[in-house]
Amino acid sequence: MTEMLDRRARARGPNVPTFYNEPVHIVRGEGGWLWDADGKRYLDCYNNVPHVGHCHPRVVEAIARQAATLNTHTRYLHDGILTYIERLTATFDHDLSQVIMVCSGSEANDIALRMAQAVTGKRGFIATNATYHGTTTAVSQLSRRRPPIGGYPDHVRLVPAPTTLTPLGGSMDAQGAAFAAGIQTAIEELEANGSGFAGLMLCPIFANEGLPDLPDDFLAPTAEVVRAAGGVLICDEVQPGFGRTGRAMWSHAWMNVAPDVVTLGKPMGNGHPVAATVARPDVMAAFREAFGYFNTFGGNPVSCAAARAVLDVIEDEGLVAHAARMSPRVVADLKTLDFRAEAHIRGRGQFYAVELTRDGAPAGDLAKWLIEALKARGVLMGVIGPARNILKFRPPMPFDESHAALLMTTMEETLATCPI
Repeated sequence: MTEMLDRRARARGPNVPTFYNEPVHIVRGEGGWLWDADGKRYLDCYNNVPHVGHCHPRVVEAIARQAATLNTHTRYLHDGILTYIERLTATFDHDLSQVIMVCSGSEANDIALRMAQAVTGKRGFIATNATYHGTTTAVSQLSRRRPPIGGYPDHVRLVPAPTTLTPLGGSMDAQGAAFAAGIQTAIEELEANGSGFAGLMLCPIFANEGLPDLPDDFLAPTAEVVRAAGGVLICDEVQPGFGRTGRAMWSHAWMNVAPDVVTLGKPMGNGHPVAATVARPDVMAAFREAFGYFNTFGGNPVSCAAARAVLDVIEDEGLVAHAARMSPRVVADLKTLDFRAEAHIRGRGQFYAVELTRDGAPAGDLAKWLIEALKARGVLMGVIGPARNILKFRPPMPFDESHAALLMTTMEETLATCPI
């Protein structure tokens, strides 16, 4: 392990992040499982990239078949990208009917910001103060992981995110209006400093913020504020999309909001690098007129074959309905565990969060200990939230009753040894 870490630092430079204190050297995956170089098997409760399961045979076969036939860029005509876009957009409402294919969620979000600029002629953007939307220069300025060099620019405003335990406005009932009021204030600041308000980008279920408990109409006041100001509403579906929330294919449908632009990424190709920006025709036309854009690899035939196979599996294996069935069972099982702290448990389909506190304060030390101890026992998950005290797990969608039973047993045994 030390030799590989040294080699990694020489090849990739310093400070390249890994999971866990002692990183896992993964060599194989299948379904909901991963294996390390020593043959140890791990239950994968973290990765939403292999959306339909690691190395799903139908996705693997589709990639291999297309790679053996043709792979090139989209300045040539190719039926595969058109077939995929037609199938994908058939799952959307609100006239979200045109697509730019790219290779990563960061690229998709970057394009979405430029779409908002093209529509409005302005450059100011708003996001929450506890989010993550990618790694390009533009979208990294909306994220709180690392402040930009020189500080956050004048054209960006980060507003307080909704929470479960300390709701904006002092109560859960007041939180929707309070969140919208924060956005209204940010819009006024952007207009006053000359940036103007171009758009709001958010994850409809606020996944990185901690998956807070929110009513289905939470975003209604926010949408009204954005529309009244002439801004563009962008929904980042990179984490919750493709049926993960169980109620619908897209989490913005659960939250009853009609976005102007939707961005997709991680699970779209089950690990193959493919992502997309989906927009209404008027928004797309404004972007195409304002920006010359071409992506060499975005929408290539192999990527589109992988993405089509993912849609096939989601439909044929009933994975959206499966997520809806599994969620209440997993949440109920989690509530039977003794977390040695106050545990605030939330689930939206196959996306779960356990917020750990002690005497009202975030228990980040417990969360960190727990994910390391679970890893040692063969279960992988992560943490989120500004205080890093929220257990986050979003397993591959086929995660089933047998996986859940093993997870609960392992968590119970691990918690019984907790020294904190």
